[in-house]
Amino acid sequence: MAYTPEMKELIKRVEATRPERLARARRGENYPALTMAEREQVLSKYHPDYQSDAKRTVKVGPNKGDTFQEGVARLLESRSIVRPDKVNLRTIDFDTDVLVLGGGGAGTSAAIMASQGGCRVIIATKLRHGDSNTIMAEGGIQGATQECDSPYYHYLDTIGGGHFTNQRDLVAALAHDAPLSIAWLESLGMIFNKLPEGRMDSRHFGGSSRKRMQSAGDMTGAEIMRVIRDEVRNRSSLITTLEFHPAVELLLDEEGKCAGAILMNMETREFSVVRAKAVVIATGGFGRLHIKGFATTNHYGATMDGVVMAYRAGVGNKCLHSTQYHPTGVAYPEQNVGLLITEKVRGLGAHVLNIDGEQFCFPLEPRDVESAELIREAMDVGKGIITPTGRVGLWLDSPMIEELHGPGTVKKELPAKFIQFERHGIDISKEPMLVYPTLHYQNGGINVNGDSETIIPGLYGAGEAIGGVHGENRLMGNSLQDIITFGRRAGRNAATYIQGGVTLKGLSLDHVMKFEQELAAAGIEDPAIAPILLPDYATEEVVERRWTEALTDRAAIR
Repeated sequence: MAYTPEMKELIKRVEATRPERLARARRGENYPALTMAEREQVLSKYHPDYQSDAKRTVKVGPNKGDTFQEGVARLLESRSIVRPDKVNLRTIDFDTDVLVLGGGGAGTSAAIMASQGGCRVIIATKLRHGDSNTIMAEGGIQGATQECDSPYYHYLDTIGGGHFTNQRDLVAALAHDAPLSIAWLESLGMIFNKLPEGRMDSRHFGGSSRKRMQSAGDMTGAEIMRVIRDEVRNRSSLITTLEFHPAVELLLDEEGKCAGAILMNMETREFSVVRAKAVVIATGGFGRLHIKGFATTNHYGATMDGVVMAYRAGVGNKCLHSTQYHPTGVAYPEQNVGLLITEKVRGLGAHVLNIDGEQFCFPLEPRDVESAELIREAMDVGKGIITPTGRVGLWLDSPMIEELHGPGTVKKELPAKFIQFERHGIDISKEPMLVYPTLHYQNGGINVNGDSETIIPGLYGAGEAIGGVHGENRLMGNSLQDIITFGRRAGRNAATYIQGGVTLKGLSLDHVMKFEQELAAAGIEDPAIAPILLPDYATEEVVERRWTEALTDRAAIR
């Protein structure tokens, strides 16, 4: 769907201001960044996390008394999909050393490292192996690989970007391992963007003090997933992948050690029991909960499963109240709504503009600040662009990139975006994109230490499912580094744990029964059933035709 005649008229305003903006950019003059005090002011007034509506306090579990968004709180206070008193745990369907829950970048990295330690591994993934936020990540991966940089600066940038709320040992691990992760990926065959002389082509990003972003076009996550998924295939003698088999409940043994999980076949709805000496939770984030009603960049299965299961087992979470909204998600055409427009576009020089073609913010503010500034400009100042379907957006002037770096740069640096817009009749090397903040990342998650261990022996976490790495705001490129750093650490430490000798004493769901008793004691009526596994996008008309009240098993229609 190409731009309408009315929108093309508005684009003329962007084109009219471009020569002056280009001249300033060539002189190295930027729209001024906000001071720390100004950042706090715009965040507190316009960022969705700071608004008190649609939040409540949880009444049970490790985070009792903490306040979360309504959708998150409801899942934390949920009942299990299975009836724990009716499950037969004497019949073991799969027996393995390490069970990895999730087949994205973190889970796949963990499986590789556990197998390298001599362990038998099962990857249980909700959809196909690789269907995850990893494969959708675009702009790049952080790592201090250049002479002007060091893990010291990576650490400081990450702490500052997270508003000093990060868990320090996790940030130290991330910054320390980042160059090692880059080298590991390249050793597996990953193709990074490089300069003619063969050096890494590193770039700036929002919140950076050094050029630290390495990328593979605007398909960096897909390239990472390609090489690590291939490596899993090469290790098929030790790694088994179960697709369309999400976990619905963790299993503990009689001593409280993690001992496996219950899986559900998404196609047949059959359940299976997996006994494992160690479990890695790498189930990703919660974008498909659509916090505050925002569109999301996340893949279809991002529904907070691992956090829910760990919570019932007694593992608390950190920073789960914090949600990252990416400043530039697609607002038009309708078929692309929510699609991520990588921060790399602004790193290459594209300006964010209002309806009059005016700059109103520094393009490389940290993501939460940038998002708040876009929301302010559109909703408070009233200078947003309204699409034919009633959505609001702001211009991202991608043709600036061609002017600054030469013809063909957009297609070379942003091949996926070029194609995704071209199929709808929009040439982003000649016309700006229409964007608006979109729900992008679960900043928080389950509590782990720098070795990816939870408080439960044998239970590890990695990737977007864990909390504390990013504090209350994640910097670009730290998510792809997060999944590799903590995926590798989780897999390696799980193998070490098993090599120390692990004996499982029975399998138990007592923790689930205890949790559900706490729900009843707290007076929580009609709790949700979770994990929800997949979002429900049914319209009211469809729901009315489901005859919910006429069914014997109401869970059967989920």
